[in-house]
Amino acid sequence: MTDITQLSKWNRDLSQAIAALGTDAFFPALIAAIQGQVRFDYPQIWLYHKDLPPQVLYHEIPADALGAQVDTYLDGPYREDPFYQTSMNQPRSKFYRLSRITAGKLRETQYYRDYYADTGTVDEAIYLSRLRAGNVINVCMMRLPRTGAFTEQEYETLYLLAEPISELIKTHSEHDDFAVTHLIQPGIDHQIDLAFRTFGASMLSPREKDVLELMLRGYGTDTSADRLGIALETVRRHRKSIYRKLDVSSQTDLFSLFINSLTCLGQAAGDDPLRIYMAPSQ
Repeated sequence: MTDITQLSKWNRDLSQAIAALGTDAFFPALIAAIQGQVRFDYPQIWLYHKDLPPQVLYHEIPADALGAQVDTYLDGPYREDPFYQTSMNQPRSKFYRLSRITAGKLRETQYYRDYYADTGTVDEAIYLSRLRAGNVINVCMMRLPRTGAFTEQEYETLYLLAEPISELIKTHSEHDDFAVTHLIQPGIDHQIDLAFRTFGASMLSPREKDVLELMLRGYGTDTSADRLGIALETVRRHRKSIYRKLDVSSQTDLFSLFINSLTCLGQAAGDDPLRIYMAPSQ
């Protein structure tokens, strides 16, 4: 494809993403525009905040890979993710490649041993957009063995697209529907901490509540067992009970339920916001 043809395609695809700003069609259109320039696998768009579990805003991961790619990640490893750590540490760039921020030492990390080695990923890059109140949105672009690592030409192409992509994401996040649904506003850090301590208390035993709080704070099974001074199998048993009592089947469902219940913190007045959230409508 000639340079002028490629540029024409980018302009056309980007125009479609711009037209979709503020709607559910924006993220699929943005992914399609990027993939029109450089191919990648398992597109994912994540929302990060230092005080809350990550949220998957959009993904194109097949069902058989969703557990390994998302649920396992949310079960604690995300805290060790170099992209997450970079996002939470005043990032200065709008585009990062995993091999570069890990200085080629990814395989030596606990993150690789606990999670990344099982994803089958051979290369990964992200676009990063900093929002208000410590929120960051990442567009994750993975490469599996069938696609191979990014070439230097592909890397340069992705790098050149970073500025408009980051700014478009920021503009999309400022639409009212998105902001109200997803973004944590300044000044409620103490309320978030209160939610961690009270969420699910009306439906769980005290020990299950302890396990749940550590889950919500991003600690894995091993760390939870160490912190609580109980056996690993006991933590697993409590987790199964929590899933059953809260009627969820995955970490993603659990985190979504927690975040949605934040809207009821004020009405709960220090009690379990989940009790208010799940109460039948009058």
